[in-house]
Amino acid sequence: MNIENQVLGLTKLSDYIKAFLSKNQEAYNENDSDFELLLKKSEIENPWFTIENQKHALQQWADLLTEENIKSWIQEYSISKISKRVGLILAGNIPLVGFHDVISVVLSNHIPVIKLSSKDRYMIPFLLRKWNEFSNNQVEFEFVEKLENFDAVIATGSNNTARYLEYYFKNHLNIIRKNRTSVAVLKGDETDEELQLLAKDIFQYFGLGCRNVTRLFIPQDFVIDRLFESFLGYQDVINHNKYANNYDYNRAVYLLNQEKFWDNNFVMLKEDDKLFSPLSVINFSRYSSLDKVKNFIKENEENIQCIVSKEDLGFGAVYFGEAQNPSLNTYADNVDTMKFLELI
Repeated sequence: MNIENQVLGLTKLSDYIKAFLSKNQEAYNENDSDFELLLKKSEIENPWFTIENQKHALQQWADLLTEENIKSWIQEYSISKISKRVGLILAGNIPLVGFHDVISVVLSNHIPVIKLSSKDRYMIPFLLRKWNEFSNNQVEFEFVEKLENFDAVIATGSNNTARYLEYYFKNHLNIIRKNRTSVAVLKGDETDEELQLLAKDIFQYFGLGCRNVTRLFIPQDFVIDRLFESFLGYQDVINHNKYANNYDYNRAVYLLNQEKFWDNNFVMLKEDDKLFSPLSVINFSRYSSLDKVKNFIKENEENIQCIVSKEDLGFGAVYFGEAQNPSLNTYADNVDTMKFLELI
């Protein structure tokens, strides 16, 4: 395979997506009205994949896939001279969540053997066919219902599923990913604009991604109302039927159990030390010392995907509003996929 053609094809794919999103009819074929239909089909099959959220994911990838970004990323790794078959079991919690794995395998000169998530069956095949077309047929891939005849595997599932995957693939080189979530640490001096950006980290994709914040650390004297005010830009989430069902259910459980929580009619805040929170709920705790926060993060490091904060805290942090904008060299579960692919 020709890596130059593949990189060029990715940049053309980026231009194609941008043209579609900007409705530039001259830059993409009229036949590609299929793109719009594809978004609608995906939303019908999986209501969490609203057209707005699918377009957000597409825009993120289009902005990321520049020639400079791609070459800067892959130059840090050695490209395999022998192509191997890499099985991919993709997640489907947010749109295009498995696309990074697919790109990584292809640009490592391997062949992705892809088992799609039943929740995300259309967009990745469409983009791969386009990438292949823009690369002069230099992108090899395969879609399967069951993984067979592969040299290594990258699989994503729940914590329960991961146990079975680890056993099933124990004799193969593998990366098995589990549930993760993200946290935010507030200092108390955040501006309204910064808190509104934090709201994006919480509500983008309805909070379904591992990079969505589900746990907040706030100072002792922080006023909860400031959070609710910053969340108002996302109040329309309650108009989404599946989100509203989760909200109604969790609220009813808390009321039935006489648990204390704060509510603004579309999201609940609950003072709880748990890292993971139910959909439509954000757990928070007040801290008197950042050392306690750091200890919590250290103890739960294997379950935390990213930390949103103005300060590094010694673990690495992303700024408010950037949780859902990872770079090409940011890896799920903080396991370097490209390094893994060098070992095959």
